[in-house]
Amino acid sequence: MSAIADQTIPHPATSNAVVRVTSLTKRYGSLTAVDDLSFSLEPGTITGFLGPNGAGKSTTLRMLLGLAEPTSGEAHVFGGPYRQLDEPARRVGAVLENNDMHPGRSGRNHLRILALAAGVSKRRVEEVLELGSLTGVAKRLVGTYSFGMRRRLGLAAALLGDPQLLILDEPGNGLDPKGMHWLRSFLRRFADEGGTVLISSHVLAEVAQTVDRVLIILGGRIVTGIGIGELAARGQTLEDVYLSVTSTEAS
Repeated sequence: MSAIADQTIPHPATSNAVVRVTSLTKRYGSLTAVDDLSFSLEPGTITGFLGPNGAGKSTTLRMLLGLAEPTSGEAHVFGGPYRQLDEPARRVGAVLENNDMHPGRSGRNHLRILALAAGVSKRRVEEVLELGSLTGVAKRLVGTYSFGMRRRLGLAAALLGDPQLLILDEPGNGLDPKGMHWLRSFLRRFADEGGTVLISSHVLAEVAQTVDRVLIILGGRIVTGIGIGELAARGQTLEDVYLSVTSTEAS
């Protein structure tokens, strides 16, 4: 771990940080799921949020989205808690592992219901169906969708409000190689146009091709924050670094 010890402090927050996590802690009884976590995300960047199962990734994402209350510390998006955002669907889009979809509705109707709740036009529904390559199956019931199709539908739902920030938990699960290529290209365009992405994934090879920077979390704490370009300059791979800093879990 000494070879990357100088990269263990995440980038400091700046005045234009889209996401600002400060001393964030979440305890469930005697279990500390997230432990004094601090990091920030700048506009126009894609950040990989990595760590083994149980490291605290999903809990952190849930606190950012107002789905779990911190024990202490702050999880802010656009300068304040998610719950205080005006028109949150137009600021933040999210894909979580447990996105609920009624199996008896068509893909198009699923999106139309969400659009109605968010004050988004039916025209935008058609746009995100096209973005997700789902137009041809939009009339089919969600219950007949493959896992990969449901993941694309979840991303389409996250994009309904044309948000500035995407928070994605394993968005590539179930996608075939063509779907992964589409996702990678889409996220790059999104960031290049000024959007911000926080993506949690276990697929290290794909993350390495997609993100600008990674934060690796272990035991609820960030153990490394490093840019992908820095890894290449050192002749290291993301897998090298990930296995090095998470090896303590097995010891």
